[in-house]
Amino acid sequence: MGWWQINADTLARTRFVLSPLAETFAAVKLLHAGTAAHPGERAWLDAHLPAYKERLAGDPVTALLIRSGLGRNWIADFLTPTPRGEADFEEEVARVREASAVDARAHLTVSLAGPLPAALHRDDLPERAADLLTHVWTEAVRPYWDRRRRVLEADVVARTAQLSQGGWAAALDALRPGTRWLGDNRLQVNLHEYPPREISGAELVFVPITPQGHGWVAWEEPDRYAVVYPCSGVLADTGPEAVPESLGALLGPARAGVLVLLDSPMSTTQLVALTGQGLGSVGRHLKVLLDARLVRRGRAGRSVLYSRTPAGEVLVKAQRE
Repeated sequence: MGWWQINADTLARTRFVLSPLAETFAAVKLLHAGTAAHPGERAWLDAHLPAYKERLAGDPVTALLIRSGLGRNWIADFLTPTPRGEADFEEEVARVREASAVDARAHLTVSLAGPLPAALHRDDLPERAADLLTHVWTEAVRPYWDRRRRVLEADVVARTAQLSQGGWAAALDALRPGTRWLGDNRLQVNLHEYPPREISGAELVFVPITPQGHGWVAWEEPDRYAVVYPCSGVLADTGPEAVPESLGALLGPARAGVLVLLDSPMSTTQLVALTGQGLGSVGRHLKVLLDARLVRRGRAGRSVLYSRTPAGEVLVKAQRE
């Protein structure tokens, strides 16, 4: 297994960040695999996979580059620069474009675990990779980015609440398959047999993505490391659950939507992120639902979480059937 040695000070400074480039690269991985984890991904693939395949069919060098860069067990490092806080897509993809051709070829040799194909012995590999990422961002990610960003923000809120309740061990164990806290200042980041890394004193960030693959790790030694992980559960869906028409007629569509989302406890911030409604509107809906005893309120660390009461469960379940 691969693990990193990390001291308490570094862990205390660890934070969650959003990355449009990580979301886009995850979309490329999903397009490459062509296999959906849930109906939302299937609908997205049906909409965008034909154009993606057509683009690569017309550019066999880039097709070979991406196929080689994804590798079997390792991603070519230049394709996944470590996020540096909140940045827009153009800032992030510029770092891919500016990678040296020598580094790109070296990274591809690692991801292939063998010699580089003759067609990739060229100097424009970073530019080709950046062009493809820009195409996927423009055509297949940016049109959905507002919604995806809200989902990712909600995941960060949920992880932060989990962290306040159970500490880093609980938060990391639930992050993604292969990631867990081993004790003795050791963070397991994957199941591969790679030498341990000492990262104490470096910047460590966790980066959520919506596509439900296995994520990846990235670094700029010795200063910056990242663990990219798929956001979990209902938060991973790319569209809100439809509100039963009868429940919408009873409570109003917006208020019913809040009640339907509370399959698991959520904060006001999460509900705002997932519904797209304003903070004041969500607050008013929650007050009405509290007064009607359809939801309850509880505290988890610093977060106030709302969940359905038994009466709320009965109401939602009856309308779903």
